[in-house]
This record gives sequence, C-alpha cells and structure tokens, in this order.
Amino acid sequence: MGAPLQLQALLLAVNTLLHKRRYHAALAMVKGFRNGAVYGAKIRAPHALVMTFLFRSGSLWDKLRAILQGTYTHSRNLACFVFTYKGLCTLQSRVQGETSQVHSFLAAFIGGLLLFGDNNNINSQINMYLMSRVLIALCRLGVEKGYIPKPRWNPFPLFAATLWGLVLWLFEYHRPTLQPSLQSSMTYLYEDSNVWHDLSDFLIYNKSRPAK
Repeated sequence: MGAPLQLQALLLAVNTLLHKRRYHAALAMVKGFRNGAVYGAKIRAPHALVMTFLFRSGSLWDKLRAILQGTYTHSRNLACFVFTYKGLCTLQSRVQGETSQVHSFLAAFIGGLLLFGDNNNINSQINMYLMSRVLIALCRLGVEKGYIPKPRWNPFPLFAATLWGLVLWLFEYHRPTLQPSLQSSMTYLYEDSNVWHDLSDFLIYNKSRPAK
C-alpha cells in the first residue's frame, strides 16, 4: 500500500507545481520541447519511411537506420528550436519589461541559425517548406496592409501554372539545381515512365527485376 500512496503524493506535488504561475514560462519551454519532439517524429517518420523504401537502395538495416536517423534529427532540431525560441522570447520580455513583435523575430532568428543553419537534407527540406509558406503569407500581409494592390481576379491558376512550368524546365535542363529528393521524385515520374520491357515493368513494377 505504501508505493501507491507515495506515487499519489508525488503526482499531487507535480500537479501543484504545474499550476504555479511563477514557473509557467519555464514549464512552457519544457512542454514546447516535448511537443517539438513528438511533432517532428510524427511528421518525419512516415515521410522517411515512404521515401526511403521508394528511392533508397541498400539493405533493410541501412534503410531502417536512415529512417531512424532522419526522424531523430528532425525531432531533435524542432524540439530544441521550440525550447530556444520560447526561452529567448521570455528572456527578452523579462529584460525589457514588455512584449514586442521584434522579440519573436529575434528569438526565431537565433534559434533558426543555431538549429536549422546546418545545410543538410533534413534542414533543407524544412527550410524550403517554410519558405513557400512565408512568401505566400507575406504576399497576403502586403495585400492586407495595402502595400500590394488586391488582385481583381484569382491569381492562383497563374501561380500554379508558372510554378509547374518552372520546375519541369529546371528538371529537364538544369537538374542539378533541384534538391536531390525532388530530382528522385521527378525521375520516377517523368523518366522511369519512358522505359519498360514487358507487362511486369509496365504496370506491376517500375523497373524489371534482375533474373535470378
């Protein structure tokens, strides 16, 4: 009976601590780290699983190791970034006695430099994902603030057409400029579909299997 009572007392003490306002900023950093780690793993693991088994060669162990390494790197970087960002925002507001919009930018700038500044495959994918969202958001903000005239017609079809035109032009004539994972995807779609030998690698498999 002693162990359950001790556990209940411990849980009560922890829950009491979690409700203390004086520790809220520090606890928010800890939970931010937790959420960053979980979200990074949930996002990266399925993506790494699919991309690795579709396009990566090597043994099963090599593929599993690549999946685990990619998932760990994404999860760690995002967790540490959230922790750093929230900590720096809190520090700036405490020092200046108020919260400012520039605090968010500076905290994220430093966190991005420290955690996502290394030019590797994981960081490259994350940064390019963010770049597309940020550019669209800035355009919308420009329209909202009146810096950019509001379009009289829906610009999305032209945006989509230009985007696809550019990416296929780059793939066909300037392929090394594209990210390796994008090159692999487009090779699978647009080049591998030009080659087949019989029904097996026309409909069932992408490439014919070597004869045993």
